[in-house]
Amino acid sequence: MKRILLLFAVILASCEQVKEQVDLIVTNANVYTVDDAFSKVQSFAVKEGKFIAIGTSEEISEKYTSEQLVDAAGKTIVPGLIDAHCHFYRLGIDQQELDLVGTVSYEDILEKVKSFQETNNRDFIIGRGWDQNDWEVKEFPTKDALDALYPNTPVVLQRIDGHAYIVNQKALDLAGITADTKALGGEIVKNNGKITGILVDGPMDLVDAILPKPSKKVMIQALKDAQKIAINNGLTTVNDAGLSREVIELIDSLQQTGDLSMRVYAMVSNYPENLDYFLNKGIIKTDYLNVRSVKVYGDGALGSRGAVLKESYTDQHNHFGAMVTPVDEIESLAKRIAATEYQMNTHAIGDSANVVVLKAYKNALQGKNDRRWKVEHAQIIAPLDFNYFEDGIIPSVQPTHATSDMYWAEDRLGAERIKGAYAFKTLLDKAGIVALGTDFPVEQVSPFLTFYAAVARKDTKGYPEGGFQANDKLTREEALKGMTIWAAYSNFEEQEKGSIEVGKFADFVILEKDIMTIPEEEIPTTKATQVYIAGKNLK
Repeated sequence: MKRILLLFAVILASCEQVKEQVDLIVTNANVYTVDDAFSKVQSFAVKEGKFIAIGTSEEISEKYTSEQLVDAAGKTIVPGLIDAHCHFYRLGIDQQELDLVGTVSYEDILEKVKSFQETNNRDFIIGRGWDQNDWEVKEFPTKDALDALYPNTPVVLQRIDGHAYIVNQKALDLAGITADTKALGGEIVKNNGKITGILVDGPMDLVDAILPKPSKKVMIQALKDAQKIAINNGLTTVNDAGLSREVIELIDSLQQTGDLSMRVYAMVSNYPENLDYFLNKGIIKTDYLNVRSVKVYGDGALGSRGAVLKESYTDQHNHFGAMVTPVDEIESLAKRIAATEYQMNTHAIGDSANVVVLKAYKNALQGKNDRRWKVEHAQIIAPLDFNYFEDGIIPSVQPTHATSDMYWAEDRLGAERIKGAYAFKTLLDKAGIVALGTDFPVEQVSPFLTFYAAVARKDTKGYPEGGFQANDKLTREEALKGMTIWAAYSNFEEQEKGSIEVGKFADFVILEKDIMTIPEEEIPTTKATQVYIAGKNLK
């Protein structure tokens, strides 16, 4: 009997020994893997930053052992969330400047400027976030009050979408802007021949040239601040839509030292020095950084009437918007980029700008397969132009733009043209996928607001009943795919992220609620309780 018991003990010990030691085991979870079958599992094991097994809690516990065991207690887990279009570095810089988001009038802005300056005493006052569409009087302000307050201190206040400035006379003088300055690719707004202080798109570059350059210390802090905000909101990868070589190389260095854990898909800003360097160098790829795309601006934004329309604005006759990048330059850029391995990602809001971009893509990509070029925003499309997306062009859209703009967009576009705006389901049907983002800091960082706007098409107060242009709602499964596997695909990264599958990076998010089943109205307030990148909990 003793020999039998001893043999039994040896067998048990040997069974125990065959269990593979891993870095992390998660059990008792409600896991949406977002694999091809959109299957659900209970458990998975992580080793060296990647998923090495998924299955039931019993299956994983029988085969693997770990000093780090997470009992999810039935909580929902989704793949690491990807923001397919945002301004990550800009979000960080904004933390150190004047925040004007939510201001309800120009007077409100002036009070915030005064309060900020009294506290900070800046030599150059910079702010961002105002939106005249949120005011009772929905008109651009003028610089007169800023001139009176700060005759000797330059003031530059950026509209929330990044496509307009209100500046004072001191800033205009430093930038060399007068009533005779040519407004290439935009508008210097005037009233009776006098500059009002409003600059839309192109002329903003003249002001950008005289803005104080942040120090390396400030840049590093900006990236760290942005990472903290993004991770707290459940993001594990961000697509930064427009970065300089300097910022990209700083991101890479911080990732290499472990000071930055956020994975970044970096779109190179369309400036000659950037293109000459990156297009010649080729793709730059690490586990945390992917540089293989160029961000181009087609037109401006609808809110500042810079979006280029085929027919004039309904609320401003004889105004059509303006191309930020001329048509012939977009066409030549497309051909230049098509000759490399880089992807072209072009901002296009108006229906005219969209068809310019789509035609340029089609002409440049003839005979070139699987290039995955994107139209960023794809916001207003003429009925026949949706067909261009059947040729492998990916719409990269931001659902919260629909629910932010719905109060005034029809005023700009009219009852017929609005039908082709924010048409996410229509775009999905044509393209087969949509990549979803926020465009933060234009919108809030939360991916749960993105998810909610995509599936409900309502604001957080539940307006309008039934949803804004409800025929273009996405299902919850489509929305989750747009924030995970489809976004990863749009980045050429579907083999390494976007779903919880063996061999992929162990990026995942534990949610406080199941966004796939809870009532719609609970989605916006859902939080990410734990956020893992490469199997490490960073929240």
